[in-house]
Amino acid sequence: MTGTHPDRAGGRGPGIIAVLGAFVLNGALLGSWAPRVPALAAQIGADEGALGLSLLGASAGMIAASILAGRLCAAFGARVVMTVSGVAGSAMLPALGLARSPATLGLLLIVLGAMVGVMDVAMNVSGVTVTRRTGRAIMPLFHAAFSFGTLAGSVGAAVAAGQGLAPSRHFVIVAVICGSVTVGIARWIPVEELLRAPAESGRAGRAPFRRPVLWLLGGVALCASIAEGATADWSALFGVQERGLSEATGALIYSCFSITMAGTRLCGEAIQRRWGAPRMLIGGAVIGGLGLVTAVMAPSPALTFAGFAVAGVGLAYASPVVMELSGAAGRRADGGGGEREVAFATTIAYSGFLLGPPMVGGVAELTSLPVALGAVAVLVLLIGPLTLAAGTFRRRELSSAEEPGANPARGRAIRRTTG
Repeated sequence: MTGTHPDRAGGRGPGIIAVLGAFVLNGALLGSWAPRVPALAAQIGADEGALGLSLLGASAGMIAASILAGRLCAAFGARVVMTVSGVAGSAMLPALGLARSPATLGLLLIVLGAMVGVMDVAMNVSGVTVTRRTGRAIMPLFHAAFSFGTLAGSVGAAVAAGQGLAPSRHFVIVAVICGSVTVGIARWIPVEELLRAPAESGRAGRAPFRRPVLWLLGGVALCASIAEGATADWSALFGVQERGLSEATGALIYSCFSITMAGTRLCGEAIQRRWGAPRMLIGGAVIGGLGLVTAVMAPSPALTFAGFAVAGVGLAYASPVVMELSGAAGRRADGGGGEREVAFATTIAYSGFLLGPPMVGGVAELTSLPVALGAVAVLVLLIGPLTLAAGTFRRRELSSAEEPGANPARGRAIRRTTG
């Protein structure tokens, strides 16, 4: 196999661009339908309670599918899984515009969520593959592409709504664009050799749920996703109720959070090269926690905006770095592996997006919204200790791989994985 074969070129320019495109497409699919929820609610005649249950379908589908996605990537390759799920997800989108009842909408969202979740795992596996081949810490760049894809999808949805375009017609346009681009970039998505050899990298042969390091990395992802979900669902209401902002102005709080997060991710490679992944996570936890504390405690609306913007900076690297470290923890001596570990971390992260908003609502009901968001800030600060504990367990795995009688080549392979 030569160096110019598409499979092996995946770590070079075309492969990087293709993976960036996959992240943009995944974000665009999510960003396109969520802003049309008001129109979908009117279309199916649902009250808030029924609509809320329907919308849970997307999260449920993502969580259920991500559990299996790692095995699918290991069996068929991330390229095949990403392409099939991307095309299927695009095809499912127009079906939402045909829903006429809350139950139908919920079922369709389960399927759409499953396709988006599988695509999410596959593109993260491909991203890990690119980082291995290039030696570059560019996972934050890929996740920045996802953020910009979400932004593009939401802007397109706003334009469609402003023009009075029905969701069905809007979703057909998005589906054609996303499906066509998915097929177009598929041949450049990098793939690992599908070796059937047993895993050889430290503890990589063990099931992910048996490895404390992966639970701890998943805990980092969980804390970060709870904070992101809480900010998305509650920051606008906080601005209106606690700071006296108008609804339009309050909605801009999450925009500030998202923009600073996306912009910070663009700088991730240089920062990770200088400081390393653990310091990025720990430093980000401190910055993100302090940002949320400032937003909650400072009485000024300007400081509220600033606090959430700073929180976006602090949380920017949590998800991409966790995916990279999870993939590294599953790397085999032959250079492959990590699919199940990435899927494991993704599943826990999705759980945070599902649990975070209602958790904040429950605490707010018992106390107040500022107290609930303050509790989220504490969770963000927990990212630091979780990161340190994950590093400790990973070092133990490395040590056990080099105990007398262990394969020396296996230990060297692990060192290359973890740096």
